[in-house]
Amino acid sequence: MAQDDVRSDRKYTKDHEWAKEEDGKISIGITAYAVDQLGEITLVNLDVRVGETITAGKAFGTIESVKTLSDLFAPVSGKIVRINSDLENKPEKVNEACYDLGWMIEIEPSDKGELDTLLDVEAYRELLKSAAH
Repeated sequence: MAQDDVRSDRKYTKDHEWAKEEDGKISIGITAYAVDQLGEITLVNLDVRVGETITAGKAFGTIESVKTLSDLFAPVSGKIVRINSDLENKPEKVNEACYDLGWMIEIEPSDKGELDTLLDVEAYRELLKSAAH
């Protein structure tokens, strides 16, 4: 079940996005719960470019599924260093491997402290429990 698929090596947002720090960079994607809620993903539109600066809480793109269209929000501020352009032609990668091949953008954070304001794995599990009721 998607609620049980929460990785301990990353932080989470209330919008069901994940942020994983590695080598000073932060990769961002959506959680298994978000994928489960969206259903089959048909389009990932990333409205940012490498080199641009993004602010935490601002939309960086949209994700479309057979059910709905949702905004994607940056969990941290910083400079965009990589974009997963594979998702343009293969949005299904998000359904298949949301924590791996389905990553969306990578940010070089301007304030590493922002990562600490996100939900840890326990807090995110609690959020999912409350969403289930």
